[in-house]
Amino acid sequence: MNRFFGGCLGVFLSLLLAVSLLLNLVLIGCWSLRGAKADFDAPETLAEHTIGGESTSANKIVVLLLHGVIGGGTSGEFGENLLDDLNIELRQAQHDPAVKGIILRIDSPGGEVTASDEIYHRLADFRREKPITVYMESVAASGGYYSALGSNWIVANELSLTGSIGVILETFNVAGLLDKIGVKALTIKSGKMKDLLSPFRASTPEEVAYIQTLIDETYSRFVGLVAKERKLDEQALRNGIADGRVLSGRQAKAAGLVDQLGYFEDAVKKEKELCKIPDAKLVRYQASFRWDRLFKTLAATQVGSLKVELPGGALPLRSGRLYYLPASAVGY
Repeated sequence: MNRFFGGCLGVFLSLLLAVSLLLNLVLIGCWSLRGAKADFDAPETLAEHTIGGESTSANKIVVLLLHGVIGGGTSGEFGENLLDDLNIELRQAQHDPAVKGIILRIDSPGGEVTASDEIYHRLADFRREKPITVYMESVAASGGYYSALGSNWIVANELSLTGSIGVILETFNVAGLLDKIGVKALTIKSGKMKDLLSPFRASTPEEVAYIQTLIDETYSRFVGLVAKERKLDEQALRNGIADGRVLSGRQAKAAGLVDQLGYFEDAVKKEKELCKIPDAKLVRYQASFRWDRLFKTLAATQVGSLKVELPGGALPLRSGRLYYLPASAVGY
């Protein structure tokens, strides 16, 4: 009997401990989320980690990264996504008087049109106060190059892949497959263009022509920006390298798309010249631990989700969206 009651007591205490732990985690999470919401207009101060340069110097050059596909769907380290990360980092660097400038390391094949334009806009706004040097790593093509245009100076490795000035839109058509398996799609719409790029039917010539006008408009924005920022003739660009081709760093330098060939240390040297400082320490921002960030990560974890891998390592694009990407990135 004593053994029975002892076992029951042990189970009861274990359950009580588990419930207590769960409640504590929930309370801490709610408190952290509440704090995060209250401080939304005054974001946390990011910690700094010295990665090089003169560690005793009071002057700082912040090194930022733009890696991977550019888009709002790319997860962020400090905020919701990649764009939030750059905004948070740029804001801290802008308001820190010890920060004299930034170096943006780009290793990206490009990405969404709007996201690339937003990054360009943020960088162009920042450079009015403090200089920006871009260092192109393996790839800084299409949207990656578009973003780089917001800097004061572009350094590329001679083997970097860049350029790819153009726009691409991809969609799929499964009408033939549906016919084979006897499935019919019913679409009820308010206007003839409402189901534009529907995968369930072939596009009409009128629809294709309309989409082409959107592509041309977006392309004009891109090539016009290249001409403006690089002081190149727009018509010559249209008739030449701005046809979507990918260029090596050496070819890009010859075409006037980048300012200098070199390595990261050359970008550091140039940034010091632009900042007019002989010495500086290089720093990277780090996110501090927060419970809400941990809970968000745990909540985002998907168990048993289905992944569809495209052949040849192609990037999974969203149907119907415009992208600044080289054709090779989408499996062509």
